[in-house]
Amino acid sequence: MNEKLILVAEDDADLRDMLTYALERAGYTAVGAKDGNTAARILQVARPVGIVTDVRMPALNGMELCQLVRSNPEVSNAAVLMVSANAHLHDINAGLSSGADGYLPKPLSPRRLVSELQQVIERRKLILAE
Repeated sequence: MNEKLILVAEDDADLRDMLTYALERAGYTAVGAKDGNTAARILQVARPVGIVTDVRMPALNGMELCQLVRSNPEVSNAAVLMVSANAHLHDINAGLSSGADGYLPKPLSPRRLVSELQQVIERRKLILAE
């Protein structure tokens, strides 16, 4: 697992660029994916410490991507943070039930994203250490 690598799966190019830029400013190496299928292909060769994924994406959505991550021993230890414009309790519960470590509603600030991601990475490390 690359302790500085973050995969950002977001179909909105401007938001994806903003998120990757914010993560790089925080000291991470961020790789963007335009959809869930692209993210899945990246995960075949990359071992990120964290994954930020939009819930609604074409082809493979964020919940399906999260389930794929959790079922793959090569990347299952990665922390997953979902971001979505859907912020109702049932949406949040569905995201967490799919295996996400956190769920952040849009719109979001770059600072909040970095902070939340760092928290889910640390929580994931504590869970794995038990």
